[in-house]
Amino acid sequence: MNDKITYEDIEEYGHLFTLAPAFILETMARTNANLVSKFESTIKNHMDNLTPAQRDKLHIILDSDIDYLQEKMAEAFNKTRKKQYRVLANPAYRDFIEKNLNEIKKML
Repeated sequence: MNDKITYEDIEEYGHLFTLAPAFILETMARTNANLVSKFESTIKNHMDNLTPAQRDKLHIILDSDIDYLQEKMAEAFNKTRKKQYRVLANPAYRDFIEKNLNEIKKML
C-alpha cells in the first residue's frame, strides 16, 4: 500500500469532497468552522463501516502533512475544475483543514 495519498485516491472518494456546494464549503473554511462536530454522528457511522483498506487510507490522510494534502487538492482541481478542490487547496484555509483532521483523530 502506498504511504501517501494520490490523486487517484482523491478521485475515488471525490463524491465526499463535493457533497457541499463550493460557496458553503468556502464560507465554512473562511470562518474556520469545525465541520466534524456538526456532523459527528454521521462521521462516526461512516467510520464504523470502513473496510481495513479504507481505514488505512484514512490513517494516511490523518498522518499527512497539510501542505502535501493541499497540493493534492490543487492537482484534483486542475484535473477536474471542481471548485471544492480549489477551496481545499487554498493555503489560507490550512487551519480549517488541520482543525477538522485533528477532530477526526480525536474520534478514532
